[in-house]
Amino acid sequence: MSALEQTPPPFFRRGPAPLAVLIFYAALSVALFVLDMRFHALGLLRQGISIVTDPLQRMAQSPLRLASDGMDYFRTINALREDNRAHQAARLRAAPDLARLAQLEAENAHLRRLLALRERDRVSGQAASILYAARDPFSRRVYLDKGMQHGLRQGQPVIDDAGIIGQVTQVFPFSAEVTLLTDKDQAVPVQILRTGQRSVTFGLGNGQMELRHMPVNADVEVGDELVTSGLDGIYPSGFPVATVTQVERDSAYAFARILVVPRAAVESHGMVMALDYRPDMEPRPPEAKENAGQNAPVPRRRTRAGRAANP
Repeated sequence: MSALEQTPPPFFRRGPAPLAVLIFYAALSVALFVLDMRFHALGLLRQGISIVTDPLQRMAQSPLRLASDGMDYFRTINALREDNRAHQAARLRAAPDLARLAQLEAENAHLRRLLALRERDRVSGQAASILYAARDPFSRRVYLDKGMQHGLRQGQPVIDDAGIIGQVTQVFPFSAEVTLLTDKDQAVPVQILRTGQRSVTFGLGNGQMELRHMPVNADVEVGDELVTSGLDGIYPSGFPVATVTQVERDSAYAFARILVVPRAAVESHGMVMALDYRPDMEPRPPEAKENAGQNAPVPRRRTRAGRAANP
C-alpha cells in the first residue's frame, strides 16, 4: 500500500520540465540560425520545405483569391471599357510618333555604327504574378508564382508597366523572392534624367527611398526623374526608377538629403515581368596595384665608389 502511495499513476506522470524543453529548442534555433548565416548550410533544406509548403499556401489562399477575382471582375467591367476608349484615343494621338519610331531606331543604330559606339542592350523577359508579400514587417519582399522550373534565376531585375520594382534575390523550384526597391538592403545606381548626374538610391524600408552622395550644391530639384544608369550590370539603363519629392540642403553637412518615391507600383500587388538581362560587359582592367608594381622603376645599386650603377 505504501508503494502505491509513493508511485504516481501512469496518467499523472510528467515529461521533461517546460523550462528544459524551452532551453533545448531555443539552443537548437540559435544553432540553426548560426549555421545558416555563417555556412549557408540550410539552403537545400529550405528549398525542400518550399516544395511541400508552396502548394499548401496556394490552396489556402485559393478561396480568398477566387472571391477577390470574382468581385474584381464585376466591379471593373465598366472601368475596363472606359480604359479601352482612353487607350484607343491615346493610340490615335501617338500614331504619328509610332510610325516614325522604326525609322528613328534605324537612324540611331546607323549613327552608332558610324561613331563606333556600342549598341544598346536589348532586353526581354517573362510575365509573372505576385502571390503574396513577406510576413516580415521589417523587409519589403514579395513572392512570384514562377521559379527555377520556369527559368528564373537569382539577380534578375523585375519591372512593371511603370518602371523597376526590384530584383530577384532567392529562387525556389516553383516560386521566387523579389526584394523591392524600398527595402533597406537594396541599392540601385541611377542617373538624373534632366542633368545626367549619377548617384545611388537606397531603400528606407517605409515605402520611400533616398538619393545619397549628392553634394549640397548639386543641381537636383523636386520633380526630377531618376532612371537606371546601368553601371552595376544588373539593371538595364534607361528604366524609370523614382521621382524626387524632397530636397533638404544644410551647409553644416557635405551632402544633401534627397527623398524620392518609386515610379513603379512597388507596394501594390499585380503582374510584373522578370527581365532576361545579361549585359555583355567588358573585362575589368587590371588592378592599380599590379600596374604600379609592373611600372615601378628598378632601384639602382651602389658601388663601392658611392656612384649609382644599373643592375
